[in-house]
Amino acid sequence: MIDWPTVAIRLALYLVLAVLFGLSAFSLYGLRLGEREDAIALRPWLSGSAVLGLLLSAAGLILMASSMAGSPFWPVDEAAVAALLGGPPVGSAWKVRMVALVIAGGAVLLARGRASWLAMAMIAAATALATLAWNGHGAMDEGSTGWLHLGADILHLLAGGIWVGALFGLLLLMMRRAEAIDAAHLQLTHRALHGFGAVGTLVVAILVITGLINSWLLVGPANFTALGTTLYGLLLLAKLVLFAAMLGLASLNRFRLTPAFERSIAMNDHDGALIWYLGARSMARHPRTARIGHVGEVSSAGSVLALLGLLMYSKVNERGWQSHDRRRTQRARERQGCS
Repeated sequence: MIDWPTVAIRLALYLVLAVLFGLSAFSLYGLRLGEREDAIALRPWLSGSAVLGLLLSAAGLILMASSMAGSPFWPVDEAAVAALLGGPPVGSAWKVRMVALVIAGGAVLLARGRASWLAMAMIAAATALATLAWNGHGAMDEGSTGWLHLGADILHLLAGGIWVGALFGLLLLMMRRAEAIDAAHLQLTHRALHGFGAVGTLVVAILVITGLINSWLLVGPANFTALGTTLYGLLLLAKLVLFAAMLGLASLNRFRLTPAFERSIAMNDHDGALIWYLGARSMARHPRTARIGHVGEVSSAGSVLALLGLLMYSKVNERGWQSHDRRRTQRARERQGCS
């Protein structure tokens, strides 16, 4: 049975950490010093993500402890929480995540658009995002296979974070009111799109390679033909279909929309560039609708992929470390009762 509150917390935490990591990275490769605050109000989004990440991590720990101990969410079962925090991998990963989020939030507040502080925030956010691997299927195996699985899962999370954060950054750039869009903002947006196109190629390669490794380790070649007979298999197939749709949208953007956008800018055709910026020629009479449809569709696809990934983590975790942590939690509660 799927623990929906845990899945919801995981989804929210993944998306928040992905935005924190991916948006800080996007600000470094896609924007310049004076643009980082003016174009997308970078500091409020990043600092808010860091604070929300801390709150969601705390809520997730309490929810996980209550689920494993069979106790209600409130009041907090201190023995269960102490048991989780007292041993690897969950407790250690949670502590590292909290420290990394504090560092990321502090670096963002001090950054003021400067690359060095944003780089520190990005590294701390990447560390926080990577810790989620110890809550999923990547921490199930042991030995060399375990390290391969964990490494692939971490890279998968980070690549997904780059993608989600860039989509969010582009969405912020493109949600500006049409009357407030000038030639400088169009050029900025094109440069950001072009920068993400180069980074996106590497991201897609990492997602594909790590996805294949994870699927090989989780499913096994002998079980590929039976994917449609299990919940995990159906979720995996749905994820692959949505991933293919995302690649199609990304290809449309990179090989058709962005070059057309670039040609209009090169010819000083402000109206033509504005039309492509808003989404499509056929929808030029409804620019706001086009803009939301063009970017929101890709953003929604990314969110659904994250949801499916977290659902699969939840399914796989039923077979793995949770049973061990549940026994440790029970022993901790018994010791507390004796004392």
